[in-house]
Amino acid sequence: MTWTSPAPDGDADGPMTGPERPILEGMLAWHRSTLLNICAGLTAEQLASRPIPSTGLTLLGLVRHMAKVERIWFRLRVAGEDIEHLHRFEARDDTDFRAIDPADAEAAVAQLADEQAAAASAVAALDLDTEIDVHGGAMSLRMVHVHMIQEYARHNGHADLIREAIDGVTGR
Repeated sequence: MTWTSPAPDGDADGPMTGPERPILEGMLAWHRSTLLNICAGLTAEQLASRPIPSTGLTLLGLVRHMAKVERIWFRLRVAGEDIEHLHRFEARDDTDFRAIDPADAEAAVAQLADEQAAAASAVAALDLDTEIDVHGGAMSLRMVHVHMIQEYARHNGHADLIREAIDGVTGR
């Protein structure tokens, strides 16, 4: 049987009113789920394919990239966990986007889901006003949430186009 990317678990809708934190976390959860949903049902070969000639982007590359940035922003920078970077971050060579092998797809999708859960857990008890140093300036956990929502929104748009080019599916 051929592996296909699984649909995300559960409903990722968040509140539309109320306190700030549940709204930020809900919107981020929705975007996290959206990327996994865009990939759902595709084979490893499809996730690794480059169906749009004008770009080297792949769904697998986007999955790998988002696992990397989840780890960087929430676990390494904000929570200060003593863990390694993913995908040769220190080399600054876009390995997450460029080193694409269908054989890695199943593990990469699982890793993204794991990183999403670990990232949410790592900052759950921290106040949104918690500050970190980013390139010599202060950034709050609140802004990290906003940044990650923006990062997912941008890449989910890319993912939508790639998915449509693969099999015509839209609106995931």
